[in-house]
Amino acid sequence: MNRILIVEDETVTRSVLKRLLEKHSYQVGEATSVQEATSKYDLSDFDLVITDLRLPGAQGTDLIQNSDKIPVLIMTSYASLKSAVESMKMGAVDYIAKPFDHDEMLISIQRILKERNQARQTAALKSDLSKLYPTDAMIGNCQAMQEVLSRIAKVAPISTTVLVRGESGTGKELVARALHDQSLRTDAPMISVNCAAIPDTLIESELFGHEKGSFTGATNARKGLVEAADGGTLFLDEIGELPMEAQGRLLRVIQEGEIRRIGSTTAKKVDIRLIAATHRNLKLLTEQGKFREDLYYRLHVMEITMPPLRDRGDDIVVLAKALLSRTCEKLNKPRITLSEDTLKAIKYYTWPGNVRELENAIERAVILTDGDSIEPPALAIEFRKEPELNETSRQTDKPLKKLSDPSEELSLEDYFLRFVMENQEHMTETELAQKLGISRKTLWERRQRLSITRKKSDENE
Repeated sequence: MNRILIVEDETVTRSVLKRLLEKHSYQVGEATSVQEATSKYDLSDFDLVITDLRLPGAQGTDLIQNSDKIPVLIMTSYASLKSAVESMKMGAVDYIAKPFDHDEMLISIQRILKERNQARQTAALKSDLSKLYPTDAMIGNCQAMQEVLSRIAKVAPISTTVLVRGESGTGKELVARALHDQSLRTDAPMISVNCAAIPDTLIESELFGHEKGSFTGATNARKGLVEAADGGTLFLDEIGELPMEAQGRLLRVIQEGEIRRIGSTTAKKVDIRLIAATHRNLKLLTEQGKFREDLYYRLHVMEITMPPLRDRGDDIVVLAKALLSRTCEKLNKPRITLSEDTLKAIKYYTWPGNVRELENAIERAVILTDGDSIEPPALAIEFRKEPELNETSRQTDKPLKKLSDPSEELSLEDYFLRFVMENQEHMTETELAQKLGISRKTLWERRQRLSITRKKSDENE
């Protein structure tokens, strides 16, 4: 039940308003002056303060400063534009003239309380999101991360399209979240879409929506994710996997600021800030005819590149400690530490899965550790460096050469490559993932990073 404080020196007006509010199930406190209100009550106990503008001793607007975040509704018989504007400038949530209409007063109160409740829910949601996707999790003192953070700070306040590049697991979605949270659109939604996770046959409908009867199975009209992001931010992860037809529709959204649902003859204006991410070389894909060149240049307005974890030096240890603290809290486990041997192992391992792999290894170690210190075996990683890839092979996405000597000592990356190449002809994707102890999504991501392709006919087995 909402509590409302009435501050009014006219007995009749105060009594009438008190009865009106109590009749509609509000709890009511009352005072005749600012001094009485502040000495008699803790204003934070109320959901709304309704006060006359002119009171003995001090004006009702003085309560605005004392009420902290509690909304203050001003009443006055001096109904003039000047007094209304001044009250609103001082922080009053609304203004109503005396004698007030009962219905008008109740509507104003309901609206103010509803907006306050929504603001609370939004704040709670942002708090939850900050725990799941904390922008301060982008810990980094290395030069590459400082450049990332600097560029985020510069581009976030404007609505420029941003292309985020980096290997899988480097934290590209964290960059998108930071850009949104530091933008002027922070109160609007951020819609995240993994283009690789949606089948080609459904991606256009998911993104742009459809009208009833536009295709088999379209029993109702449906709003797309682009439309759902109107006023906010649209984050398209793995945009390099977007089919050509959908690329054309997305280009229109960027160029014209409008969408047309599948089956619709009319377009609708949308206002979105687009952030795209990929681990692939989009320039190379345009040269191969797999990505629209005009869309590439529209996306490539501002680029932010996330460095791989292996190139971040001492940041790895700092990140590991931060992830350990967060994981212990999430799992409700007592605080534990990383032993010196474990810290060395973490620092010199190449982390092919980047921050995501480090986070998973830490969580696994916390679960398995019974003592107060994590030892290297609990991480379940191989402590040797992976063979270096030259820069040319990384940029051109050429397949790595298959290893042929089964007696050779293998890194995790080499083992994955050999296992997939030698078994994909007689095993489905599900069977491969199960044998490797990973999910199908992780298998797909590693295939993309290592350019291990599979025939289309076999992919959905």
